[in-house]
Amino acid sequence: MKQLLVAGLTGLMLTGSAIPVPPSVLTKKKDKKTVAQSTTTIRKQDPASAWVDSVFNSLTPDERIAQLIMIRAHSNLGQDHINAVVKDIQDNKVGGVIFFQGGPVREANLTNYYQSISKVPLLVAIDGEWGLGMRLDSVISLPRNMMVGAIQDTTLAYEYGKLLAEQCKRIGIHIDFAPDMDVNNNPNNPVINDRSFGENKYQVARMGVAMIKGMQDNGVMASAKHFPGHGDTNVDSHLDLPSINKTRKQLDSLELYPFRAAIAAGVGSVMIGHLYIPAIDPKANTPTSISYKAVTKLLREELGFEGLTITDALEMKGIGKFYSKGQESLQSLLAGNDLMILPSTAKGSVDAIRKAIKKGQISQEEVNSRVKRVLRAKYNLGLNKPQFIDTRNITEDINAKTDSLRRKIAEKAITLLGNDDKLIPFSPAMTQQKLAVVAVGADASNAFIEAVKAAKPGTDAFVFTSKQTVEQIAPIVSKIQRDYKAVIISLHNFSRRPAGNFGLTMAERLIIRQLQQELPSATVVFGNPYALQYFCEAPHLIAAYEDDSTTQKVAADILFGKLAPEGKLPVTVCPSFPAGSGVTYKLNEYTCLPESTPEKEGLNPQALLRIDNLASDMISRGAAPGCEVLALKNGKVVFNRCYGHFEYNSKEPVTPKSIYDVASVTKVCATTLSVMKLYDEGKINLDATLGTYLPFTQGSDKAGLKIRDVLLHQAGLVAYIPFYKEVINAAGEPDTTIFHSSAGPGYTTRVAENLYLMDAYKDTLWKKILDSKLNTRQGYVYSDLDFIFLGKIVEEISGKPLNQYVQDTFYGPLGLETTGFLPRNRFPLSQIAPTERESIYRMQLLRGDVHDPTAAMFGEVAGHAGLFSDAHDLAVLMQMLLNRGTFNNKQYLRPETVELFTSYGSTISRRGLGFDKTEKNNASRHEGYPSRLATGATFGHTGFTGTCVWADPSTGLVFVFLSNRVYPNGGANTKISALNTRGKMMDVFYEAMM
Repeated sequence: MKQLLVAGLTGLMLTGSAIPVPPSVLTKKKDKKTVAQSTTTIRKQDPASAWVDSVFNSLTPDERIAQLIMIRAHSNLGQDHINAVVKDIQDNKVGGVIFFQGGPVREANLTNYYQSISKVPLLVAIDGEWGLGMRLDSVISLPRNMMVGAIQDTTLAYEYGKLLAEQCKRIGIHIDFAPDMDVNNNPNNPVINDRSFGENKYQVARMGVAMIKGMQDNGVMASAKHFPGHGDTNVDSHLDLPSINKTRKQLDSLELYPFRAAIAAGVGSVMIGHLYIPAIDPKANTPTSISYKAVTKLLREELGFEGLTITDALEMKGIGKFYSKGQESLQSLLAGNDLMILPSTAKGSVDAIRKAIKKGQISQEEVNSRVKRVLRAKYNLGLNKPQFIDTRNITEDINAKTDSLRRKIAEKAITLLGNDDKLIPFSPAMTQQKLAVVAVGADASNAFIEAVKAAKPGTDAFVFTSKQTVEQIAPIVSKIQRDYKAVIISLHNFSRRPAGNFGLTMAERLIIRQLQQELPSATVVFGNPYALQYFCEAPHLIAAYEDDSTTQKVAADILFGKLAPEGKLPVTVCPSFPAGSGVTYKLNEYTCLPESTPEKEGLNPQALLRIDNLASDMISRGAAPGCEVLALKNGKVVFNRCYGHFEYNSKEPVTPKSIYDVASVTKVCATTLSVMKLYDEGKINLDATLGTYLPFTQGSDKAGLKIRDVLLHQAGLVAYIPFYKEVINAAGEPDTTIFHSSAGPGYTTRVAENLYLMDAYKDTLWKKILDSKLNTRQGYVYSDLDFIFLGKIVEEISGKPLNQYVQDTFYGPLGLETTGFLPRNRFPLSQIAPTERESIYRMQLLRGDVHDPTAAMFGEVAGHAGLFSDAHDLAVLMQMLLNRGTFNNKQYLRPETVELFTSYGSTISRRGLGFDKTEKNNASRHEGYPSRLATGATFGHTGFTGTCVWADPSTGLVFVFLSNRVYPNGGANTKISALNTRGKMMDVFYEAMM
């Protein structure tokens, strides 16, 4: 009975359906007669066990052992090879064959023949990680896993697994030794590399599990490999035994994670790699594939795996240098494996195992249980039924869906990097210029060149082969520099392996760099993305992952705006492009603002040179370490320059990609925009009260405050509450009852690095706000509390968190790349400017965490602060408002709403509804606000961190200034205001119009 229940669990794991067991068997004590009757009932209801027992009982002891052996089979090695396979099937009764190189029709015919001569139906396998095309001629290959790892949605990974299953079933294959679940965190890995989904364990697990489900839902067993993890090796286990010298804790936190996910998802088999890992088994020359501690103790007992355990090829030097003549199979069996694949000899393996049983090294019962596990797998894979493959149209059937899936993957995976000045996609103005395309490493014209020519007629093509020399570079570069306005560079035919610089010649690398330096360029790398490391300084770079015609055509479509890039790098290629990097935008909504010269838009370019002097003065006086200044006139970029660095004397320069904490600019570019949209839709009444939308305010003196007054900062709320004073202990350190150093139950609110706030403390924050003193006299007091309430109202009405609502309503549809909350989740820290070395309760340099201490306690998403952005995206938002709610022919807000909110809204202050405006007597003031020459139509906001956004409908001017003036010591540095840097710069643009 116990064996039957265990077998039932195995069947459940492999097929997803339980074997019916009468509840009485499990719940009541029975006499022997009742138990016997129940057992008979179970057997009648369990055809799998009946088939397994029938086959098992028909085999001799040696034939049973042979069911655990799988041998190599080819369909391209001639009759002698076929004869050897036939001998192993007929004489040694092996359990299965693994097909390698050959052709579809030949393999199908051989499979039919081999099955016809085998006493027990053969388990047929293939090592086809990227489809049957990995092994068979005439079959189109799918992309390698690393390209799939660049996709953010698991849907295509499932579809990939489904297609693998369909291909395998069409040709009579039951197991595909895929997917590779190794986390490739060693870029020099000579054997895994782009076979992995990438270096992020979560992405590897997500994509691997989706592929497993796609395979197994469609009737083919998957195999998670190479357990316990082959990603951090620099030795090829085909050639020697790799060693991984990590602690068990390190293995648990990284390498083992995807395997745990695969096991939880019900993967049918796990392949054990030939790896020496002392933390698992310190015994010398003991690969994990023959380690009892690795296979039985770790995989079976600790991780709870119940499927088939399969060795990696036993002919590989990682084990073959230590064992041969069948001993490698014996050692694998002793470790706990079920299937020994590709041993040095099938007969020798059976002999060695038989002798071991006789010596008592392993029990007959244990071997029998392994044999029955393999037979049950055969049953679940349909081998209890006749196996015959119809060879008619087999190649066409196998290839039928491949091109379609390859294109889908390319469209979602190709990754845009380094698009600093928004060259890609090529604008109509650019495509009117004369372009050249240089295919480096190609031997002749290819699909990419033809696609570029089709998209931009008149483009001239150059081919620089891998055989050309450094001396041949200069004439080509000189001609392109002289005759063309921009160049598209593509790199082809380099090695997929990292050895020898991926096979790239010095001449190939040199011509690419020289072309990039001489004129505007876009570089597309077709192949292993690790090769991008040689071109990280490229201004515009595309990782295309594969070098087939489909990928080449998709890359051209992205360059010319027919498709938008959606991929993210699955691995780190250099410090500037870590894993997760990738510029994305939506087609036809891409916000690459058009550029123009100052002269064309009526500005004196000489006058604008004063901006450089003002920026230099600001930095030299220590008002801010750097800044970006961007100005639009008539909707076109007329000025965009970066100055200084993220830190004083830092090596990190400010660039157009730089992302800043915009502080109170959040109030207008997130919260006010959201309120405007809800007002547009009739979901919010400006003369209603807080209590109308926030029931928790009922009973407090805040319930009756009008929304209009809250927007105008004249509702009587105090300016701010120093919440941080309540969360530090007597020593001035974070109170450990309120904060934990790591996330855990009840402490998931991240406020900084290694600092998590008690989740329940948000209730305390709201209570303190409700209990705060209210000024009952009508007056203007600029208050953060106003917008904390407004952000909460947006969430209550929309049913979404503020950050999600504004992303869905504005940032996403506008195609904004950087604007949003929680930037650490979306961008590398190297792209985000640091703010303060905070000393009030977080006690660290803040970089990517919101500067505002209250916003941090609200989980870094609040109505008054928390937004991060680059200058370009903020300019888009302000231009949309300047356009009266429209951008790229799409309306986001009604013109009447924009007019209402951006006009003066108060008789007692300069404020608009949510927006700041110029002083009403601006012309009479010495410096004016926000600048001396700003007109009364101007609206916008400033941010505490040294930022501002302003738009002037009367002149068509948009002015964006981003800095981190609070670095390094916070708000004490007020020099930027004392120097009036922002106001003076804004005045320069007005003066340049005169």
